[in-house]
Amino acid sequence: MPNEMNVPRSGRVTLKIPRELYETLTRMIEGTGFRSVNEFVVHVLRDLAASGGLHEAAPPAGELSAKEIEVIRTRLRALGYIE
Repeated sequence: MPNEMNVPRSGRVTLKIPRELYETLTRMIEGTGFRSVNEFVVHVLRDLAASGGLHEAAPPAGELSAKEIEVIRTRLRALGYIE
């Protein structure tokens, strides 16, 4: 398959997110056991992909719905990252 998007074939790609979101996530993962925003984002995206994707209308770009926030908190509690 051709490399149509000029993505490196190293097994990893770079995703760009707004600085404000990165800083919010940095604060959000403090004390959770995640070592980096990257580790947290990979965890959340793998979980989302495993669940079959998005089933509801997405909130505006850059915003999490109240349901998404609660799902993330529930999963972090179940994993022992937060109380």
